[in-house]
Amino acid sequence: MHDAVNLAVIVAYLVAIAVIGLKLSGRQRSATDYFTGERSLPWWAVMFSIVATETSTLTVISVPGVAYLGSFSYVELAVGYLIGRTVVAFVLLPLYFRGGFVSAYQYLGLRFGRHVQALASVTFLVTRLLAEGVRLFAGAIPIKLLLAEFGVHVNYFVIVVAITAVTVAYTYVGGIKAVVWTDFLQMSLYVIGALVCLVVLLGRTGPGALGTAFQAGKLTVFNFDLPILTSPYAFVTAIVGGALLTMGSHGSDQLIAQRVLSCRSLSDGRKAMIGSAVAVGIQFALFSLVGALLWVANHGASLQRLGLSSDQIFGDFILRGLPMGLSGLLVAGILAATMGSLSSALNSLSNSTIADLVQSWAGRSPAPDTMLKIARWATGGWALVMVAFASMFTTTKNPVVELGLSIASYTYGALLGAFLLGLLVRRADGVAAATAFIATLLGTGWAAVGVSIGGKSLAFPWFVPLGVLITLVVGGLVSLVRPARPDSSGSDPSGSDSSGSDPSGSGSGEQRDRGASGIAQR
Repeated sequence: MHDAVNLAVIVAYLVAIAVIGLKLSGRQRSATDYFTGERSLPWWAVMFSIVATETSTLTVISVPGVAYLGSFSYVELAVGYLIGRTVVAFVLLPLYFRGGFVSAYQYLGLRFGRHVQALASVTFLVTRLLAEGVRLFAGAIPIKLLLAEFGVHVNYFVIVVAITAVTVAYTYVGGIKAVVWTDFLQMSLYVIGALVCLVVLLGRTGPGALGTAFQAGKLTVFNFDLPILTSPYAFVTAIVGGALLTMGSHGSDQLIAQRVLSCRSLSDGRKAMIGSAVAVGIQFALFSLVGALLWVANHGASLQRLGLSSDQIFGDFILRGLPMGLSGLLVAGILAATMGSLSSALNSLSNSTIADLVQSWAGRSPAPDTMLKIARWATGGWALVMVAFASMFTTTKNPVVELGLSIASYTYGALLGAFLLGLLVRRADGVAAATAFIATLLGTGWAAVGVSIGGKSLAFPWFVPLGVLITLVVGGLVSLVRPARPDSSGSDPSGSDSSGSDPSGSGSGEQRDRGASGIAQR
């Protein structure tokens, strides 16, 4: 009976969110409406959508496990996030709003030409497929456990297909409006679920639980004794690496940039960007506290003794430690996180495909209704590819939250570095940018798999600073041996002028400007 009620709650949620998503999205009339909601969404809704997009299932099920094994160190990253997002809000967001873009990589197309724009877009597409594949797999973990309790044994692939199918139902039709509003509802659900868990855990462990956790060091936020280069939670690593990591993820990743570009103004975009850092910090603390109280409730038992992995410790409590119906609500909350992240990814993958590849290289602008059809078909196509990528991670033994961030960190350095190269090195042209971009991908990849420091790998927050450094050094050196750009002494490095460099040599700056923002103008 207990499992039947939980299963009924989950099924009811899946049906309700699909219906609500379709109702809230309204009717989409063009690709611009599909991808940016005609820039009419309120900043607070976009802020919650950003938070729901980035935290996803990885935060819900993995951060409690990290806290169970360690401390509140994950909250430390949020300090770096706040610094990095403030920089993005005042340095990069003005470029996107000034250009009327629907894709962050349209700036690179205007500044360096369509070849670099396409290179950045393809890099984003591959990275997002890998990182989102981890998130989608993570969302299947508690579903598999619940079904096993109910006597139903299915593999992860079936669960992944089911989650994707429901998410596509409203994302395919509703576009960014459906994504943002369902993100808001879904975030509310999993935050409420976490608060319920805290109440239940405090009721079982008694009023002294927090004191016990504090004395055991479980509530420690800042770690000054951990090795800087190999621990992602060392103070310097979390602050500096976290700041640059979030500059890459929120300034150069279309997944987040698209949310902000749906705001009504640059001012609203800044509110959504900076506010999301504060909200994420609160969420990290919330789920870390769940992990700390789980440690107290289990009397500090090791995961080996419990027969669980760090990613299963919270899911096991949800299924076995909550009253009837609440378990289903919490699993629905995890599904909400998964679907919120997945819907955002599918819409941004489709957006980048249309704006950075189809539109940039087509040489003409198809009719609005034709572009809308292409956008929807692209959404459905990427959903199929996402299922395949999620199936790749069913055997991973690492905490999925660290795995997901590591995958994204490999390429954020190249993406962020390309934007900074365009802003800081006026001589840089498309050849310099492309050379630096490729060199950064190779260099960061080598650092990720080939560099060992005392037998340990370089911590993932350092991949982005390393990538930015490689991009600026290589791009700067190549620029010195390249012919100077005609406007390199007096152009606006933001690329807002009409004379950006085009490595292909085709088309004037004015033509490129029209091509880069073609979708936004329709």
